[in-house]
Amino acid sequence: MNMKIALIHGQNHRGSTYAVSRMLAEKIGGEIKEFFLPKDFSEQCMGCLACLNTGIESCPHYASLDPILNAMLDATAIIIDSPTYCLEMTGQLKSLFDHLFTQWLSHRPNGAMFTKTGVAVSTAAGAGMNNVTKSIARQMFYLGIPKVFKISHRLAATSWETVSEETKMKIEVNVNRIASKIKSKNGKSKPGFKLKFMFSIMRSMQKNNDYAPLDKQHWEDRKWLKKSVPWKDISTF
Repeated sequence: MNMKIALIHGQNHRGSTYAVSRMLAEKIGGEIKEFFLPKDFSEQCMGCLACLNTGIESCPHYASLDPILNAMLDATAIIIDSPTYCLEMTGQLKSLFDHLFTQWLSHRPNGAMFTKTGVAVSTAAGAGMNNVTKSIARQMFYLGIPKVFKISHRLAATSWETVSEETKMKIEVNVNRIASKIKSKNGKSKPGFKLKFMFSIMRSMQKNNDYAPLDKQHWEDRKWLKKSVPWKDISTF
């Protein structure tokens, strides 16, 4: 199966974090759909709850959100990166995640996510990159992505051009290793115990859901409130 990659950058500029993510995407190979924030999505969540109450299509920013979400759903691998800003991901990337909250396990997860591989990428001149990749990976987990790799590197430099050759070599070795693992999975990622356990908790919660009817209907339509699970029955997607 030909690999499809959704590559989402948490910043417009093409700096060190961009270089690492792009290196990974090219080593994996296949079709790459690339997005830059805020160029391709600049909206702030308004907290209107239209997505929760009437569906994500009712979000006032859905026209901008839809291409990114569709690319994620169509991809075999999803790479999301952010440079380290004040020990965290960029505000524009967090805003994108804010718009995806109804896609979380606790609401209306998309079954297609349960077969994908994710990668969280961040670099920093000094510190904080591990915190960023951990935050991105947490978001991807709650979207139902069963396997998420993390790539974080301290560069001791403020541009990719000034990163030492020794550091670049270490990064390439790491990227090669992860690219090889992703290609071996090729759309066959399977949830581990943690994701299955969280899904079962959400199943129990949805059985007693009397506050978000669209959420419960989503689970009922896919027979997830019974024995069906998205990673075994693709008809429930």
